[in-house]
Amino acid sequence: MLVNVKSFKIFIFFILLSANLVASEKNQIIAQLNALNSLEFTFDQVINEKTEKGSCLLEFPGKLKCDYFDDKKKELIINKKRLAITQKRYNKTYYYPISKSPFLNILYKDKLLEIVKYGELKLSDQILKLIYLYDNEITIFFDKKTLDLKGWQIIDQYNNNINFTLNIVAKNDIFKKGTFKIPEIN
Repeated sequence: MLVNVKSFKIFIFFILLSANLVASEKNQIIAQLNALNSLEFTFDQVINEKTEKGSCLLEFPGKLKCDYFDDKKKELIINKKRLAITQKRYNKTYYYPISKSPFLNILYKDKLLEIVKYGELKLSDQILKLIYLYDNEITIFFDKKTLDLKGWQIIDQYNNNINFTLNIVAKNDIFKKGTFKIPEIN
């Protein structure tokens, strides 16, 4: 019986140690996000097994501009409440509301911080994975060493599985005025 009590104490010790490590990593991610105002990054986006690549500028709160490396020369701009996708090759722009978009979880720092605080943290060799369940499931990935944002996985309002991986090029740059201007209606 004494051996079982000793084993139980060791087991409890490792559980508490593990919980403290998770809390510490979450606190470090939160501190890093609080200091972040903007990002420039390249990305790979896989939607239902179709891969797209490009580069983006993200400015908190709620601004994103992405240029896709495709034959249509697609450009996506989000400026707070509106989303515009322009196919420059065809000079066509499409407008969408983003009120129900899972992009809102990434574009607003307070929502991203909520995901970090309340998400379930899972560790692997290279990646910290935060799983957050609310209206819809979102998984956010951070680099284990640098704690930099590495991407996310979501299911959008059309039931598309979206995997988005990114590589940060620069942090806290100041972008030119007009960078996130939504194009006029054609």
